[in-house]
Amino acid sequence: MNKERKLIIAGNWKMNKTAAEALALVKSLKRDLANVKEVDVVVCPPFTALAFVAKAVLESNIRLGAQNMSEHNYGAFTGEIAAGMLKEFSVRYVILGHSERRHHQKESDELIAKKAHAAHAASLRPIVCVGETLAEREGGQMEKVLETQIRGSLAGLKPEQMDETVVAYEPIWAIGTGRTATTGQAQAAHAFIRSLLGGIFGETVAKRVRLQYGGSVKPSNARELMEQPDVDGALVGGASLDTRSFSDIIKNSI
Repeated sequence: MNKERKLIIAGNWKMNKTAAEALALVKSLKRDLANVKEVDVVVCPPFTALAFVAKAVLESNIRLGAQNMSEHNYGAFTGEIAAGMLKEFSVRYVILGHSERRHHQKESDELIAKKAHAAHAASLRPIVCVGETLAEREGGQMEKVLETQIRGSLAGLKPEQMDETVVAYEPIWAIGTGRTATTGQAQAAHAFIRSLLGGIFGETVAKRVRLQYGGSVKPSNARELMEQPDVDGALVGGASLDTRSFSDIIKNSI
């Protein structure tokens, strides 16, 4: 597949896998994906497994990501993780504003923007998630919701920081439900996001930003999704917990 932007496919393991299970999974992924150079492959295990996975992916083509981080660098913030702590384990990417955190932890666009700034200050690459609910889509609010989230969650970032930022579009109604946006729906949303980025940061920057699709991505639909002109990768949930399915998603995308 010939794309001007290199595909990035990240596995969000969520609250799954003990350290031992994580190590076993990443070792098998290393074998399966050893020859893949066309895709930036990222795995995002739970915090408890980061140290183990970090050692396992050394000198491999798999990059390490985290599922969240604090907007603070240190201090009295019980249960939080700072960017510097992630850097210690050679984490390169961090997922911010996932719909589950927006919903369950009530994370706001303003908070996500603060986290994005903290990530860049530590030379981490944020994967900033946006997406609408089914009610919002059916109510004709998709573009309004996406614009609010994009402008709020990326507020204050500089154009050069956007080069190191990934935006993940994850329609909430398609996460873990088995429902997937049609390729047309995914492309339309991605094209709208890219047009927004062009208006905020300039067309040149917008053309370089990689946009992931997240929402029940499977080996069977990966190729068709990745062939869309504005889809530059995937943020994979459940299917990333199995070596064969995650590897097949990546291989089918090339």
